[in-house]
Amino acid sequence: MNTPSFSDCVKKLGVDEQYVLPIGRNKAKISLDVLKQPATPGKLILVSAITPTPSGEGKTTVSVGLAQGLQAIGKKACLALRQPSMGPVFGRKGGATGGGKSSLTPMEEINMHFTGDFHAITSAHNLISAILDNAMFFRTINIDERKVTWKRVMDMNDRSLRSIMVGMNKQGFPRETGFDITPASEIMACLCLATSYKDMEDRVNRIVIGFTTDDKPVYAGELGITGSVMALLKDALMPNLVQSLEGVPCFLHGGPFANIAHGCNSVLATKMALHFGDYAVTEAGFAFDLGAEKFLDIKCRQAGLSPSAIVIVATARALKMHGGAALADLKNTDVDALKKGLANLDAHLDAATNYKRPVVVAINKFFDDSQEELDAILEHCKERGVACAIADIFSEGGEGGRELAQLVVEAADTPSPEFKPLYETTLPVIDKLNAIARNIYGADGVELTLAARKRLAQFEASGLTDLPICMAKTQNSLSDNGKLRGRPSGFTVTVRDFEIANGAGFLVALCGEILRMPALPITPNATKIHLDENGNVIGL
Repeated sequence: MNTPSFSDCVKKLGVDEQYVLPIGRNKAKISLDVLKQPATPGKLILVSAITPTPSGEGKTTVSVGLAQGLQAIGKKACLALRQPSMGPVFGRKGGATGGGKSSLTPMEEINMHFTGDFHAITSAHNLISAILDNAMFFRTINIDERKVTWKRVMDMNDRSLRSIMVGMNKQGFPRETGFDITPASEIMACLCLATSYKDMEDRVNRIVIGFTTDDKPVYAGELGITGSVMALLKDALMPNLVQSLEGVPCFLHGGPFANIAHGCNSVLATKMALHFGDYAVTEAGFAFDLGAEKFLDIKCRQAGLSPSAIVIVATARALKMHGGAALADLKNTDVDALKKGLANLDAHLDAATNYKRPVVVAINKFFDDSQEELDAILEHCKERGVACAIADIFSEGGEGGRELAQLVVEAADTPSPEFKPLYETTLPVIDKLNAIARNIYGADGVELTLAARKRLAQFEASGLTDLPICMAKTQNSLSDNGKLRGRPSGFTVTVRDFEIANGAGFLVALCGEILRMPALPITPNATKIHLDENGNVIGL
């Protein structure tokens, strides 16, 4: 496949060169000033998926393939996607730029340092950490060192850093803290929800970094370094422009995880895709219960966005796993297991009805799928009255996404009522939690541990709870128990603690054993990557 030149992509996009800041030959930053130019916004398409399994669902592959399919049927499409974190790249998941003929380029650069955004976010976050520790040393800030909530971050999976002691030298005072992974940083969340430099500055100022001895919140703005934080983030706040193998422009920007953060690319990238495309294809992390719910209840609420259609990705392989088939047996035709697994698809389709948007199911075709299994999915969707198409986009690229693209255009052209989130932010926190757990997860309700109730009382006393909820929950199940596949029932979601992301504008509910610093598997992907004699990266 001959990928169009990057200059051709820029011309196709129609962006004035004064707003393009090239970085090498195949990527660029786009100035925020481009959004000040008049334009008729396109239609927003949200791509989500069923509950992920080790077999892989290929949500990013379908997002890219759908955009290429839209291009193939004569539509002007743009992508707005998240940047990969090096944690999963070198850990268990590997790269995150799509697959086969539905991929982004330059793949190796995107999956590693790219344009340095994650490094800038890491530096900005850790600058706050260093200045905070310095302010506590000199007693220039009123904060209880036992109630510091601001940790440090790095963009790597490292379980040994989850809990550490700092201040172990003669000049310091020891205290326990730890590292989160960079995608879990509130700086990342702020960057992805900010609409301008001023908005980002305001968000940094209102980040809660800890509490005083009498439980009053202490804000990052009190450190007096917001200007320096913004200087580090100056370029990182500008969306990155790359392209797909077939030349579809992609604004690739931001990368919070959906199981520990809100899981969406930046608002600025999404608005740029809407600014330049008739159709803007975006995705949210993991399944509908995590990324899509947060996209709709956090991102759309804050940014005034309204999706025209929702795509839910499913695979025969994943549905068989949800129906009880073992990973080793997925190459074997097993229609009975697949039909049982369709309950998981139904759960996400039912959840999507809460937002009153047309839904299309995309069957991401694998080379060893049997026609009998694919027909079973098609028939099930037909019985439910849901549009469905087989997307052979890994092997065929845009040509294999034509039917899906046509269905998405028809869905997006269907009039929808005014968009409304699932709940009002002014409701009591327990009511917001129950709304998500019951309507999206299918749970009987929510329970709070004693520690969670105590933390919530602290936040309520400080006026920090009239915010959307960001659920930190396992991605492997609709429940908070990652071992329960399919469509669990008769369960209660347990919230063990809360964290406040006041700058980002949401309250984080920690469920189950979810951790904000992932670990590496016994054989990390880092063991499979190397350079060849010509300096090419092999193994990604």
